[in-house]
Amino acid sequence: MSFSEFPSKLLESAVNEFASLPGIGRKTAFRLVMNLLRRNKDEVLKFGESIIRLRGEILYCKVCNNISDTEICTICSDERRDKSLICVVENIQDVMAIENTRQFNGLYHVLGGIISPIDGIGPADLKIDSLEEKIKNGGIREVILALSTTMEGDTTNFYLYRRLGKYSTSITTLARGLAIGDELEYTDEITLGRAINNRNPYQQ
Repeated sequence: MSFSEFPSKLLESAVNEFASLPGIGRKTAFRLVMNLLRRNKDEVLKFGESIIRLRGEILYCKVCNNISDTEICTICSDERRDKSLICVVENIQDVMAIENTRQFNGLYHVLGGIISPIDGIGPADLKIDSLEEKIKNGGIREVILALSTTMEGDTTNFYLYRRLGKYSTSITTLARGLAIGDELEYTDEITLGRAINNRNPYQQ
């Protein structure tokens, strides 16, 4: 069937919405929509409601910027975590990747991206002020820069070191068990766990 000729405008609209997602081509989008049509209405309504509630009710932790169902996420509110240790990551996916290693027991700080001039992202677009405020307030003994080993990640590491290095907090980076150009969320758990445990002092 040609994807330029749909028997229904509703079908075409649904396919277009699915195809707008990253990594979803129009053929895959069509299969997903047809799968929904084969399900009973209650299942589809539940599916749609979960997406609407996700967009409308999701919160971001006031402490670390991680996605949460409450104002303070379960990691930040866990009294067993080491609150003097902060792991700085690019995004929520990186928090999940590190948590899956079960090798880290501190808190996180989600920047919401990395410095990338080509994409128009500068330091002012990231959650850096709140990170500096945490360190300035004291009680933080170590900040781990756990960013991707890409040019943008290294640029962000350098900027953070220059900005935070004036405080008496130790600044470390992940061990270079990670290949150059790797993104944390795609790194296997064993390699990532070793990189956390064998972290090194940041070197310019």
